[in-house]
Amino acid sequence: MTVAWRKSSYSGNSTDEMCVEVGGLTGGVGIRDSKDPDGGRLTVSGAEFTVLVGRIKRGVFDS
Repeated sequence: MTVAWRKSSYSGNSTDEMCVEVGGLTGGVGIRDSKDPDGGRLTVSGAEFTVLVGRIKRGVFDS
């Protein structure tokens, strides 16, 4: 299966910054590190991804 990975338009073009990429999968969403595209990947359901994005937008993970 070929996955069309994409990263946020808010990400800069700098290769120094860490960024995640997401890709649509059958039955879920794949998440990977853009600086290590051949490394590990996380797969979550569409519902879990929606919850994660909502928590990020609310600042739940901000330090």
